[in-house]
Amino acid sequence: MNSLALGPSWLDPEHLIESFGLIGILAIVFAESGLLIGFFLPGDSLLFTTGLLVSTDQYLHSPLWLVCVLIVIAAVVGDQVGYLFGRKVGPALFRRPDSRLFKQENVEKAHEFFEKHGAKSIVLARFVPIVRTFTPIIAGVSQMNYRTFVTFNVIGGVLWGAGVTLLGAALGKVDFVHQNIEYILVGIVLLSVLPIVIEYLRARRSSGGNADATDAARAQRAQASDEGDRPASPTRGRHAKR
Repeated sequence: MNSLALGPSWLDPEHLIESFGLIGILAIVFAESGLLIGFFLPGDSLLFTTGLLVSTDQYLHSPLWLVCVLIVIAAVVGDQVGYLFGRKVGPALFRRPDSRLFKQENVEKAHEFFEKHGAKSIVLARFVPIVRTFTPIIAGVSQMNYRTFVTFNVIGGVLWGAGVTLLGAALGKVDFVHQNIEYILVGIVLLSVLPIVIEYLRARRSSGGNADATDAARAQRAQASDEGDRPASPTRGRHAKR
């Protein structure tokens, strides 16, 4: 299977699977699900490629059901670690300075996503790169009810971990997918980052609208101030004397 390079060769899903096998897949899923350094890893395309390779018996020779179960476990445990890390670190995470592997902007995006969607964000974030890494941590920082978190964590882990892998296995039997796998992987990456693009454009539009409203309010205050400083007109003076 020839895949299109979507970045460094060491981030290419097939290269990772060929080099590290099932253990590597589980380590990447775990890291991307709850470790701060895992946000750049190719989660969606990796799971899709995993399912495809299992269905064609390439590199991976374990039963599909076992691969799915192990991936779900790795995803759920990763989120649990992220949640516990968030509870322990707390607000200090929001004061951490930027570095090559940590951007405060990513934490803020995940926090906004969590505030907007509440508990269901634990499930939805699974399908959004970068956000899925930081959301369980934000849930811990926000002291989300642990039982609620575990429930949504398991649901999200199953839907994402097993769902994307099974999708890859099902489509892996289609000749068209094999012939155009590089474009399929590009499409998966584009679809996964689409929510981020939409939120970014929405935020820009909202900030632009707020800026216009602020300018209008300033103009009104300036106009009112000018009118207050003007001397009374002769007509208003004559009426006042009567």
